[in-house]
Amino acid sequence: MQLSIRHTTTYSYDAPVSYALQKVRLHPLSSSVQTVQGWRVTIEGGKIEAGYRDHFGNHTDLVSATPGTQKITLSAEGTVETHDTSGILGQVFGRAPLWLFRQHTALTEAGDAVRPLKEVVAGADTTLNGLHALLARILDAVPYTLGKTGTTTTAEDALALGAGVCQDHANIFIATARAAGLPARYVSGYLMMNDRVDQDASHAWAEVYLEDLGWVGFDVSNGVSPDDRYVRIATGRDANDAAPISGLRMGNADEALIVSLQIQQ
Repeated sequence: MQLSIRHTTTYSYDAPVSYALQKVRLHPLSSSVQTVQGWRVTIEGGKIEAGYRDHFGNHTDLVSATPGTQKITLSAEGTVETHDTSGILGQVFGRAPLWLFRQHTALTEAGDAVRPLKEVVAGADTTLNGLHALLARILDAVPYTLGKTGTTTTAEDALALGAGVCQDHANIFIATARAAGLPARYVSGYLMMNDRVDQDASHAWAEVYLEDLGWVGFDVSNGVSPDDRYVRIATGRDANDAAPISGLRMGNADEALIVSLQIQQ
């Protein structure tokens, strides 16, 4: 499937910003599940200082704000040919070793709420079937709900709250898979929705490494493994590692954020 994507993020400030530096992970890479046919990232109110591959293999642009600016706009657009592999990325290895993806982070620490879920995986006839059963269990326990969680919400908190979005679902799935002894990671990217072109945000899901298949994706929010409607952008141990945009700024200006995203065939 050929997908055309335009993703624009605008930060507006009520006072001039003296300094801001952001890591921008908005550039997809070709793999067994997608072929990037053309892509560009443009900046208004700042500039790209450097582009590099981070330790997870993500294409990362280091963006600085123009001193004194009150608006920064980051636009990513292009075309990606996607391939349906039933969620299987395969035996793909990067700079980060597999043991790193077995380690818990602050967002994916398995506590009293998460740990019992690992029995869903352990009790299945195969690990793959157990992971699909886990996907269904998490979605039942944490229905997709906007406005209840934020970027600092942990897997434990979201599970206890019983509400969350794709970031929370992925973090819970990752926390449980690691508690079961499996390497797991977070994936940020895009999902083409069949009923709309305009969207409010990008998407996220989880991947688990299985010895016989390699990396396999699981999208808890939609109850499926990724197909050709999905575009992978970045991976990491949790949402912080794979965030589309992260960084810092100096000053006391209040910030407003507007995101515009269009995905279509």
